[in-house]
Amino acid sequence: MTDWLLALVPTWGLWLLAATTFLSCLALPVPSSLIMLTAGGFVASGDLVLWQVAGAAYVGAILGDNAGFFLGRRGGAGLLEKLKRNPKRAGLIARAETQMQLKGRIAVFLTRWLLSPLGPWVNIAGGAAGFPWRRFILPEAAGEAVWVTAYVGMGFAFAGNIEAANDLIGSALGFLGAFGAAVALGFWLRAAIRQGRRANHGAA
Repeated sequence: MTDWLLALVPTWGLWLLAATTFLSCLALPVPSSLIMLTAGGFVASGDLVLWQVAGAAYVGAILGDNAGFFLGRRGGAGLLEKLKRNPKRAGLIARAETQMQLKGRIAVFLTRWLLSPLGPWVNIAGGAAGFPWRRFILPEAAGEAVWVTAYVGMGFAFAGNIEAANDLIGSALGFLGAFGAAVALGFWLRAAIRQGRRANHGAA
């Protein structure tokens, strides 16, 4: 199926990009990242236009995220319980719920690109939990911009060498994840030290 979809990129590029990013944000198994890499390669060869490719992928992702969010809002806890009947899906939803409870908007941002397997479930879980849409939309849009830019950009830079681009972007995302975790730990330590100091001053 993946090879068949990739073969359609030169002909149906923009529609295919929008459709696959939309569906992937609803947790359907479509190779959206590979299609973005391939489309970036066709941009490099002059067969597609960069801003159109990026725009189609981005719009599809935004619409897919919001569809999942409002699906969760409409279905509520009952929808989540039905989805959790599948053990693998239940594990992903539980992780998504934990991320939303602990990190909120940061979780929305990171699950667009760094923790992307959780993205669709964060959308649904956030909507079901009553997370405010106004707090959802900005980190969601920013995260999707990172995702689309990274994959279309890598496809363009490597002129369609999907394997090399995919390997490099995986390493880059791993580095960014480690860096982000270190920064988050630094903020947590600073907050803990400040809280400790306040407690000591209060005791004095």
